[in-house]
Amino acid sequence: MLLAMDIRIASDDARFGFVFARRGIVPEACSRWFLPRLVGMQQALDWCYSGRVFDAQEALRGRLVKEVVKPEELLPRAHALAAEIRDNTAPVCVALIRQMMWRLSALDHPMEAHKIDSRGIYARGKSADVREGVTAFLEKRAAKFPDKVSTEMPQFFPWWNERTYS
Repeated sequence: MLLAMDIRIASDDARFGFVFARRGIVPEACSRWFLPRLVGMQQALDWCYSGRVFDAQEALRGRLVKEVVKPEELLPRAHALAAEIRDNTAPVCVALIRQMMWRLSALDHPMEAHKIDSRGIYARGKSADVREGVTAFLEKRAAKFPDKVSTEMPQFFPWWNERTYS
């Protein structure tokens, strides 16, 4: 379940393991899909082949987690990171960025990703969020983005259901 999280923070007493091979089974819970994308093939294979349990510092060095904090700091740090995102970014953009990062990284050619990027820039460029973001920047104040993920996603979303991207 940890692998599907967008940002991972661990306490310094956390332990991790991809112990499947030591139990005679193969990776499950989509770990075979997520792990190499997060840490690279070599690191993923090392952890999965060996099945060994490792500490938070190795997880940090291997890029499985973003940072390691004391156990009592874990939830406050996670809440602070979530608040930073919530308070300073446009929710529709965050939703689109998440989908674009996960879905477009697997395309065969960068031009296919560029086509979606261009559609996103065009659609968001006409949004109330962009007007607010630019105005807030010029007025040197925090933006209050009005668009909502539930109602303001671009018309081309979800693009992966389309057969062409022209």
